[in-house]
Amino acid sequence: MRLRNVEAGDVEVYVRMRCDAEMMAELGGPLPREAVEARLRKDVEGVARDTLWARMIVDDDGRTAGGVVLWSATEDGVTVSEIGWAVLPEFQGKGLAKAAVRQLLDEAARDGRWGEIEANPGVTNGPSNGICRSLGFRLVGERDLDFADRWLRTNRWMVVAGEHTGASAE
Repeated sequence: MRLRNVEAGDVEVYVRMRCDAEMMAELGGPLPREAVEARLRKDVEGVARDTLWARMIVDDDGRTAGGVVLWSATEDGVTVSEIGWAVLPEFQGKGLAKAAVRQLLDEAARDGRWGEIEANPGVTNGPSNGICRSLGFRLVGERDLDFADRWLRTNRWMVVAGEHTGASAE
């Protein structure tokens, strides 16, 4: 598995990850294609400006399996770093999401600018909560979170890059 920067040509993978009812079941249902295409453009621009890291997960056979993103946002007047991920159904259950999250956290530790990083999987999203638990995130609690104008009940997990399980020794 490897990660590569998102590109404008990744539109169909973005659409599959965000417009599919199965993929978006934990995130309030599918998003409109136009919104997803706009999100891809913003992510490509953010990568070019180095204000966010949007990476595509590529399996050992060279197929794009999903994505992992690390970004900063302002929440209640405080800047927070957040990580999120999605893996297409045919690639799930193979450890790709966990490996991708670990790899991006390793990179964040080397970079040093992200500080404490949070993940906010839905409270019923067993696989994503399991990734957080296995990588050494600490569960802060549950909260309601606005995602794409939808309110979701999520678990709030926190980790400092470099202190996560499996961190590379420098």
